[in-house]
Amino acid sequence: MQNTQLDMKRLAGMDATQASRLLHRVREETLAGRTPPIAPRPVIDASWQRMARLGLDPDQGTSSVLLQRDELEERRRSTLLSEVMQTLSGGLAGIADTSLQIMVVTDEHGRVLWRQGNLAVMRQANGICLEEGAAWAEHTAGTNAVGTALAMGRAVQVHSAEHYVHTLHNWTCAAAPVHDPRDRRLLGILDVSGPASTFHPAMLALVDSVAQLAEAEMRERHRRSVERLRAVAAPILCRVGGRAVAVDTHGWTAAVTGIAPMDRIPLPKSFRSGRRWIPSLGVCSVEPLPGGWLLRVEEETAAQAPGAEAVSRVVLDLRRPRRWTVAVSGVAGSWQQELSPRHAELLYVLAVHRDGRTAAELAGDVFGDRTRTVTVRAEMSRVRRNLAGVLAHRPYRFREEVAVEVLRPERPADLLPHSLAPAVRTGAATWTSR
Repeated sequence: MQNTQLDMKRLAGMDATQASRLLHRVREETLAGRTPPIAPRPVIDASWQRMARLGLDPDQGTSSVLLQRDELEERRRSTLLSEVMQTLSGGLAGIADTSLQIMVVTDEHGRVLWRQGNLAVMRQANGICLEEGAAWAEHTAGTNAVGTALAMGRAVQVHSAEHYVHTLHNWTCAAAPVHDPRDRRLLGILDVSGPASTFHPAMLALVDSVAQLAEAEMRERHRRSVERLRAVAAPILCRVGGRAVAVDTHGWTAAVTGIAPMDRIPLPKSFRSGRRWIPSLGVCSVEPLPGGWLLRVEEETAAQAPGAEAVSRVVLDLRRPRRWTVAVSGVAGSWQQELSPRHAELLYVLAVHRDGRTAAELAGDVFGDRTRTVTVRAEMSRVRRNLAGVLAHRPYRFREEVAVEVLRPERPADLLPHSLAPAVRTGAATWTSR
C-alpha cells in the first residue's frame, strides 16, 4: 500500500476488522519511528508528536482524580454551558442513546461536567474514567477527541488506534469546541463517544452543528439581555450630565452618552458599586442597574490617563496553554483581563523590552516583517484602549513607574505554544523554566 494520507471516509468504507488492523499498524510503525503503510491524518500525527514530547506512556491508563461533588456543581453553575444544556442534550443525547454512544460535555480544561446517553455504554465508560469530574485533556488521557479538540481549537474525530493510549483503542469519539459568541472565549467541549463499532464519519459534522446551534442560542440570549438593559438605561442616561455608559455584568455596552460608542468595556472580575478605576475610562462612579451597571466618568479625571497614582503593578500570566491574562493593581483597585493570542504576544514583547519598541520593531518581533507597522499600530491601539494608564507610546512601552511581572509556564516550549512570533519563539528557547 502506498504511503498516502489516511482519510476518514476511506476508513469508513473498509471492513471494520481490516480498518482496525490498518490503524494499529499505522500507530505502531509511527510511534516506533518507522514509515507506516499509510500516513496518519495530520491532526493525529501532530497530537502523537505532542504526546511523545510530553513523555506520555502509551500503555498507561486514563484514570484521573475526579472532582469533588461540590466543586463539580460549582463548575456547572458558573459556566454558560449550563444555559444551553437543553439544546445540547436535545440535539445529541437521544441520538447517542440509540446509536449506543454517550454525549459528554466538558469545561474549558477538559473536565467532564455532564454526560448522557446509553446506560450500558456509560457503564463501559466508567472503566476508562470517562465519567463526571474526570480529566480528559491530552496531557492526562493522550490523543482523544476532547483533549485534541482543546489543543487544536477545532472539531476533531479520533477512532480506534488513533488514540495514543492503548486503553482507548476500542473507542471512537467526535468532539467540537463551544465558544462564548460574545468574545469567542472557549467554554468547553461537546463530545460523542462510544465503542469503536459505532464509528461513523458523519458524527463529527453532527457534533459540530449542535455546538454551533448552542453558540447561536447564547448569542440570541445575549442580544435580548442587552436590549432589556438598554430599555432601562436609556431614560436614565438622558438625565445624566457628562459622560456615562450602561454596560451589562460582562461589560457589553447597552447605551452611552458623551462617549464614543464601543462594543465592550472590560470590567474587573470582582466588581461593585462605588468609585472605581476603569482602564478605558478613568475613575468612574459605579451604580447598579437591573442586569448591569451605570458607569459615570468623573470629569476631573476624564482627560487624564491614570498613571502611577492609580497603577503600580502589572502581572502578565502566560502559564496556561490557551488562556492568558493581564492583571493590573494599584491604589485605585485591581483589574484583570483575558488576552487574545496576538495581544498576549505584544505584551510579552513589551515586558521583555522595558525600554520600549517602535512599531517597526514590534512588527519584526511579532510578524518577522518590519514593514507591517499599520497592523501593529491597529493592534496596539486596541491594547492601549484597555491599558491606557499602563502603556505609553513613541515608543510603545510599559510606563517606567509600573512594576511588571511575567508568569511563565514550567516548560519553555509551553510559552504561547501556538505563537509563530520570532520574539516569542526566541524567548522560549533562551529562558530557563523556574
